[in-house]
Amino acid sequence: MTSIALTQFSHGGGCGCKIAPGLLAEILSRAPQGIVPPELMVGLETSDDAAVYRLNDSQALVATTDFFTPIVDDPRDFGRIAATNALSDIYAMGATPIMALALVGMPIAKLSPDVIAQVLAGGAEVCRDAGIPIAGGHSIDLLEPIYGLVALGIVHPDRVRRNAGGQVGDVLVLGKPLGVGILSAALKKGLLSESGYAQMLRHTTQLNRVGITLGGLHGVHAMTDVTGFGLAGHLLEVCRGSKLSARVALAQVPLIDEAVAFARNGIITGASGRNWEAHGNLVDWPADAPTWMQALVSDPQTSGGLLVSCAPAAVPDVLAAFRDEGFALAAIVGELTMADPIAGSRIVFE
Repeated sequence: MTSIALTQFSHGGGCGCKIAPGLLAEILSRAPQGIVPPELMVGLETSDDAAVYRLNDSQALVATTDFFTPIVDDPRDFGRIAATNALSDIYAMGATPIMALALVGMPIAKLSPDVIAQVLAGGAEVCRDAGIPIAGGHSIDLLEPIYGLVALGIVHPDRVRRNAGGQVGDVLVLGKPLGVGILSAALKKGLLSESGYAQMLRHTTQLNRVGITLGGLHGVHAMTDVTGFGLAGHLLEVCRGSKLSARVALAQVPLIDEAVAFARNGIITGASGRNWEAHGNLVDWPADAPTWMQALVSDPQTSGGLLVSCAPAAVPDVLAAFRDEGFALAAIVGELTMADPIAGSRIVFE
């Protein structure tokens, strides 16, 4: 660990510092509508992971940006996590990343050039692993450290996988376990063990490159990555975009063991509560389910797993793709169902 604790500079951490879903929706509803050219395949309409612009009959450009304040104290690890998280949106669309630009904001008077260089080195390391260059970027002097990427990718227009393509009867598969936000909260309190920190790093720095394979599988209808709004929040986006509802089996949701232990003892993130307030009225929660589990399904995930909606016949291939890429805890967590014609999209946890 570095002697500089980066998290001391940030009021939030990772994707947990996102604007709350309800407030974000209100802000976006007041934003003026921009131009929408016919080449824009994916824009703001369903809160998807990235924008997609058709270049020609065989290529579409995928563009996204993501940055946040430190979720860990070590500067290199912070850079690695932030870069992995930013590239995840490209993979969630079924695309292959081709280039990135760095977004850097640092309290120059408080952090040494060496610490800042370590953040950049961590991000560059991940981009090398993804096979892409960091070709430029922008930096400013800020009170809180932030780091992230503008990421660009390429995909065949027919292989774009949105969060709005789900079909009734689709099986839901989650690629990574939940609990990263809770581990981050424990870290800031000085309670996270070395093994817990290692688990946190392993999950948050694992590239979701499996999305490239999944985008090419027949029967994969929708994808998104689970990040700041938690499993419930991002699944609701899939449901709304697809005009469907969902059932989720709580016993099948993969969880990080140490995060479960912390949640049982009341160590959770403030963002999980904000997430639940935003979507709790659209969720049916079983009376006998533990309240700590609510914190996990709404826990903000930084660099979380891909959530895949696929036909039942495609499940073996989807799970095999996850296993081949090292996602040993990928699991079936539920299914998409018809939405109530009056109440609209909901999630039923069982």
